[in-house]
Amino acid sequence: MKTELIIRSNSSDIDFALLKDGRLTALNNESNENKFSVGDIFSAKIGKVLSGLNASFVNVGYEKDGFLHYHDLGAQLKSLNKFIKGISTGKIKDYTLKNFQLEKDIDKNGSIVDVLKTGQNLLVQIVKEPISTKGPRMSSEISIAGRYLVLVPFSDRVSVSQKIMDPDEKERLKRLIKSIKPKGFGVIIRTVAENKKVAELDKDLQNSLERWVVMCKKIRHSKAQQTPVKVLSELNRASSILRDIFNDSFTSIVTNDETMYLETKEYLQEIAPEKESIVSLYNSKLPIFEKFGIERQIKTSFGKTVSMSKGAYLVIEHTEALHVIDVNSGNRSNKAMSQADTALEVNLIAASEIARQLQLRDMGGIIVVDFIDMHLPEHRQKLYDHLRNEMAFDRTKHKILPPSKFGLVQITRQRVRPELVIKTQEPNPSGLGEVEAPIVIIDKIEAELDKLITLKEHKKILLNVHPFIAAYLKKGIPSIQHRWFTKYKKWIKILPRDAYQYLNFEFTNNKGELIE
Repeated sequence: MKTELIIRSNSSDIDFALLKDGRLTALNNESNENKFSVGDIFSAKIGKVLSGLNASFVNVGYEKDGFLHYHDLGAQLKSLNKFIKGISTGKIKDYTLKNFQLEKDIDKNGSIVDVLKTGQNLLVQIVKEPISTKGPRMSSEISIAGRYLVLVPFSDRVSVSQKIMDPDEKERLKRLIKSIKPKGFGVIIRTVAENKKVAELDKDLQNSLERWVVMCKKIRHSKAQQTPVKVLSELNRASSILRDIFNDSFTSIVTNDETMYLETKEYLQEIAPEKESIVSLYNSKLPIFEKFGIERQIKTSFGKTVSMSKGAYLVIEHTEALHVIDVNSGNRSNKAMSQADTALEVNLIAASEIARQLQLRDMGGIIVVDFIDMHLPEHRQKLYDHLRNEMAFDRTKHKILPPSKFGLVQITRQRVRPELVIKTQEPNPSGLGEVEAPIVIIDKIEAELDKLITLKEHKKILLNVHPFIAAYLKKGIPSIQHRWFTKYKKWIKILPRDAYQYLNFEFTNNKGELIE
C-alpha cells in the first residue's frame, strides 16, 4: 500500500491529509488558536469538588472548566503532588526521580473530597479536547508519549501493547526496557516498537526524559499559584501524526510550507533517517490539495449522502447522542446474483466505506449502522468479520457488536476530539437555497453511466445535461468524454439542455426515451 501525507499550511491553520493508494483516509486540522490538545499538560487549579459525582472541575484557562473524575487521578496522586510541591519550592532540584521517595497509593475506591480541595494546585493532562458545550476531560495520571514508548512517572511497571502478539517478542521488549528504564518511571511499549533494537528504544526513552525535565523546569519558573499554565505541549500535529502512524508504507510527504518542510525532515531524521528523502516542498501555482485530488474527495466524502461503487450509497445522520448510518443499494440490480448475494455484496462495500468514514470524520460515541437485511447467518458473520478487519487499522479505541436480527450493527468509538464537520453544500446558482457541490455531479454521472453499461447493453447512450456541465465534460485533451470512450469502448454523446437545472442530468437512447 502506498501512503502519502499531504500538508497544507496557511497563516492560521495547517491541514493534514493522509492518502492510502490515492484515497483520502484521514483529514486533520491544526489551528494556531487551539491551545487545548490531547496530551497537553497544565499546572492548573482545582475548582468545585463534587462528592456526588466523585469528580471536580479544573481551571486550565479554557472558557469552560475541565472535568476530572476520581478514577482519572491516578494511584500515584500523592507522589505527584509531593514532587510538584518540591519543585515549586525549590526543595527538589533533581528531576530524575532516582532519589525520590514515593508516597502510598490512594484508595482506588476512595472519595475525591478526601484527596482534593478547591483552590489546590494540580498537574493535569488533557485526555479529551473540548467538545460542543463541554470543557476538556482531564487526568492527573501524567504520561509522555514517544514514538516507541510512553513514559509514566511515579511507576515501575513495564507493559506491552496487546497488538504485539508474539510472546517471545513481548518478553524480549520487556527485558530490554527493564535494562534501560530509569528508576521511578514506568513504561508502556507501543506497537511500533516491535522488532526494534535497544539503541532505537533507548534514544526514544531519552527524548521523553528530556521533555520531562523541560516540563519540570517550566513548573519551577512558572507562577502557577495564580493562573493556570501550560507546562508541556503535545508535539506539533505533523510530528504527532508521524510519531503515531509513520511506517514503511509511507512513500511521500509533501508540504507547501518551507518551515513545515524543514521541521518534518528534522523529525524524520530522528525517527527514520532512511526515509528523510521522501519529504518534498511543493511550489506549484496549483493549490496543493487540488493537485492531489483532495478537494474533490472532501466534497464527495463529507456530505449527508456518500456515494459508493455500483450505485450504492450511505446516508449519515448525526444527533447529540449518537450517529446513524443507513446503507442503501440504490436502484442497483444484477440478474446474475440472487437478492441475498446482492445484499451481501452491497453490505461489504458499505462496511469498507463506513470504516473509512469513521476515521475520516473522526466520529465518536455510539454509531448505529442499518445494513441491508440479510437472512443467512453465514452472510451476517461474513459481514461482521469484514467490518472488524476493515476497522483493525483504526488506532482509536472501538468496539463492534455482531449484527442484530434486525440487521443493525452497533459500534462504539472513543471520542477525544470534536468530530470533523465540513460543509459541502454551496449556494444555488439560481439563488434559491443550497445545492450539492457541483464537482459531485461528475461522480454521480459516472457512477450512473458505469451502472448502465455494466448491467444492460445499450446501442447508443445520450447524456442530457445543463450547458455548463456539458462544456466541462467536453473541455481539455483528453476530455472527460474522451476518457469515457477509452474506459467503456463506447462514445457517449453529450447534449446541452437549456431547460435543465444546473445539477440535473438524464440518460436517453437515440429515440429520446429515458434510460433507467
